[in-house]
Amino acid sequence: MKLRGLQKGAMLVTVSALLIFGITLLGWFAFGCYISDGGQDWNVPMKEYSKALTWDGKNYTFTGENLLEEDHWMMLLNPQGQVVWSLRKPEDIPEQFTLTDVASFTRWYLEDYPVQCWVRPDGLLVAGSPRGSVWKHDIAMNTQDLLQTPIWFVGIFLLALGSVLGLAWLVVGRWFHQDQQIRDAARSNWINGVSHDIRTPLSVVMGYAAQLEDAPDINLLYRQKASAIRSQSQVIRDLVNDLNLTMRLDCEMQALRKELLRPETFLRQIGADFLNGGMGTEADFEIDLPETPLPEINADPYLLRRAVNNLLTNCVRHNSPGCLIRLGARRADRWILLWVEGGTVTASKETVSYQPLESDGGAAHGTGLRLVAQIAAAHGGKAEFHNGTPYRCELWLPIKES
Repeated sequence: MKLRGLQKGAMLVTVSALLIFGITLLGWFAFGCYISDGGQDWNVPMKEYSKALTWDGKNYTFTGENLLEEDHWMMLLNPQGQVVWSLRKPEDIPEQFTLTDVASFTRWYLEDYPVQCWVRPDGLLVAGSPRGSVWKHDIAMNTQDLLQTPIWFVGIFLLALGSVLGLAWLVVGRWFHQDQQIRDAARSNWINGVSHDIRTPLSVVMGYAAQLEDAPDINLLYRQKASAIRSQSQVIRDLVNDLNLTMRLDCEMQALRKELLRPETFLRQIGADFLNGGMGTEADFEIDLPETPLPEINADPYLLRRAVNNLLTNCVRHNSPGCLIRLGARRADRWILLWVEGGTVTASKETVSYQPLESDGGAAHGTGLRLVAQIAAAHGGKAEFHNGTPYRCELWLPIKES
């Protein structure tokens, strides 16, 4: 497992390095294309300026003033280095140049003026721009472009960094999801296996306990002990079922089979089953419903019934016989509030929801209450547990949207 993790890490680092290298090269290429102008310092090539300068035998005529920017200037040197024609030539530019002078400014600067040259049959055409407007080294670059260079570098770096982090986030997230699925599957298989192994001997225990409980030739004390064995075996079976269901809800493996439910009809049916099942004989039971019909809810009847039955069973098991248990419902704005109250059952905190419940079921009635909270959350609602006399649990379920 560690070797596999190292291999994945090495692969991620390698891909990240290649990605940074590729993005950096692409960024440099984009930067070069952005500032490049084909070897010219201006938008109009020198060849066009040269075509616009003509000789009529007596004088030079320049017809390209509309091509030349207002702050640029031009001059023509004859083969002897003398200025024979000029346009807006600065005063500090001399009228005569030596061969050495021409060689020094041909590619770079003339008296700190950035210049470009074009060879003509009648001499050398020189075009210049204002001082400080162009930076020239091996390449020519506008000052504005030069000032943008740090922004380009930072942008390329952030792009590369963001790409690497995005790739790492996607890959690590995928690995984590796969590992989580493996752990969930292993936990599910383990719980299913344990549950299956428990059910068979538990069924045998419950069956023999029921026979002993009904056997006429056994004295009352032993029949009572057999009844206790059967009752506690039922508790274990319910706990195993709750454990399976809470695991499936936790791993989002339990598909909801929702249907439209009338809260009044749903609770009356639960109350009837509660009384007919014998649980209601150990407590006084009441149903509190409003006279006005309640809106429908979209819920899974099996899971919602399981949640309410868990609460009713807790009230019976953890209180003295004869306690009052009340089941009710009412509307609260956009919610339907189902509630169960009775006795003095103590929860882990004064008001708790799904998060504060201990995940291992260590809190009072933890697995049952955890399951109730999970079922409520699966329906887009919440569960609240309130200590006090009487103990009260509230299920907040969203009303069906019309």
